[in-house]
Amino acid sequence: MRRAAFADRRDAGRALGARLAGTLTGDVIVLGLPRGGAVVAAEVAAALGARLDVLLVRKLGLPRQPELAMGAVAAIGDAVETVRSAEVLAAAGIDEATFAGVRDRELAELRRRQAAYRGARPAVDVAGRTVVLVDDGLATGATVRAALRVLAGRRPARTVVAVPVGSLTVVRELEALADQVVCLLTPSSLRAVGGAYRDFAQTSDDEVRRALRDAAADH
Repeated sequence: MRRAAFADRRDAGRALGARLAGTLTGDVIVLGLPRGGAVVAAEVAAALGARLDVLLVRKLGLPRQPELAMGAVAAIGDAVETVRSAEVLAAAGIDEATFAGVRDRELAELRRRQAAYRGARPAVDVAGRTVVLVDDGLATGATVRAALRVLAGRRPARTVVAVPVGSLTVVRELEALADQVVCLLTPSSLRAVGGAYRDFAQTSDDEVRRALRDAAADH
């Protein structure tokens, strides 16, 4: 990828929303993966005229290389699902106690964000609905896999994974787990998701809350 395709996450969300508009039927809800995916998802929800919410998920990074995912944990309400990257775990020689320690720490952060973003509002009901799961990109796909697993227990009518950019290998793997995967860009060499954006600054909790608040006011 020689130059950035998107100005920022909102620009990417508008492009993704334009691709999805008119293609989905039934009761549609858009779920963003905080933090960055929630900003993209806000634009997708606006394009679809759909409700916006978040699905809490955390990457489980290697202890000495936290940017590399050895798994992920996701939650809707009290339901929690964990996925493992067997290849990464084996290569790094991570034992179960180490993995569990990272998982517990990230689950605590997930619960903090759950309270920060949703407050006392109950977990979103996805049963019988078309769920559009949005992130700002797919590198290993661990977080989306965890999100799909926890969603499956809530019986959505259909699951659509929608991202601006992703690894072609991961996109193909996710096609076996979701009903549909929409990815605008699948570069032959994806070194980092941020390379698709001119501005890929970290998203704050306040930005996520603002996106949810604005979407609720408009919908």
